[in-house]
Amino acid sequence: MENKKIGLFVGSLRKESNSRKIANNIIRMAPEGFEFKIVEIGQLPFYNQDFDDHNNVPESYTLFRKDVAALDGVIFITPEYNRSVPAVLKNAIDVASRPYGKNVWDAKPGAVISNSIGAIGGFGANHHLRQSLTFVNVLMMQQPEAYLSNVGKGCFEEGSDNFTERTYDFVQRFVQAYIGWFQRLIK
Repeated sequence: MENKKIGLFVGSLRKESNSRKIANNIIRMAPEGFEFKIVEIGQLPFYNQDFDDHNNVPESYTLFRKDVAALDGVIFITPEYNRSVPAVLKNAIDVASRPYGKNVWDAKPGAVISNSIGAIGGFGANHHLRQSLTFVNVLMMQQPEAYLSNVGKGCFEEGSDNFTERTYDFVQRFVQAYIGWFQRLIK
């Protein structure tokens, strides 16, 4: 049997992004029968309906839509920008939800992990993102929620991009819950 493919969508383009570090740790947590992979979003021009309406779709849109369509599930790892979702992540959602009637997010089991260098762990981004994902019919895992706060202090081992034991345990429980959610939905 082929592995189930779970796409990880990182809401930050920064090379040393905490969200990317979190995603890289999650990749190593994939249980047997699953493959976790980062799906890049930084190459996508801002969504413009004219591209679809006038048959002038950028190749990056076509490839991205194809990549998302091939996934069995999705996990979003996002920082919070100004109490909301980074534009690059919202743009990726828009690109793959269009043209109308060809939403490739439809009915995929999904989850969100937000993070922040501050104390509230990206709460605003997490909930704004859930609102958009619900609209495009990603089947969102409600519990457990995952907010990683103070990610710059104590989330990663000193001098490394690897999780501390405490963070690893927390995120591992989240990943296990997601796998259970996925398996209940996809039989």
